[in-house]
Amino acid sequence: ASQESVPAAFAVLALADGDPWRSALLAANLGGDSDTIGAIAGAIAGSVHGFAALPAGEVRTLHEVNDLELEQLTGQLLTHRP
Repeated sequence: ASQESVPAAFAVLALADGDPWRSALLAANLGGDSDTIGAIAGAIAGSVHGFAALPAGEVRTLHEVNDLELEQLTGQLLTHRP
């Protein structure tokens, strides 16, 4: 439920000191609605720190297993940021 997932995501962010990778790992190990918690915490932390804060090997794996143009999508999303 959102009344639990949103506060849990912010708790994960606080525990991970805003680190995107650590946030994702902590959320994944919570159990329950860990995918939603991880998505929220990871999106917030990632939007602040970007790909540079993620382990290079994990980013490489992400590119290898997905057909997503993440850098292009990121660029498009950033055009909407004030």
